[in-house]
Amino acid sequence: MIIQIDAHRLTDAAGLHTVMAEAFGFPATYGKNLDALVDCLSDLDKPATGMSRVHLFPGQVALLAIHHLDETGKNGPKILSQVHALNDVVALVNFRRLQAKQMPLLAVAYEAP
Repeated sequence: MIIQIDAHRLTDAAGLHTVMAEAFGFPATYGKNLDALVDCLSDLDKPATGMSRVHLFPGQVALLAIHHLDETGKNGPKILSQVHALNDVVALVNFRRLQAKQMPLLAVAYEAP
């Protein structure tokens, strides 16, 4: 499964959370912070929790394809900050899964402008 992320929209934390909530269909109660993001993404293979409209089958991985990543543009440093935060979230989700002897759920790929 490939989830398309437009880096142009990742200029601040609010943009990151809006993009992720739209892409994954988080519930209205989504807390819009990194802890809530980790929690929602950790349950992608557990549809009964209602944390996302995106669901993965056991062993399936969601690829976050980040497009338009231009770190040299005017908003480059702001965007890179949010991309780094997203990488940390992906790493934590997958680390939690590995600790529980489960397969990782997420991968990240980048497309330069």
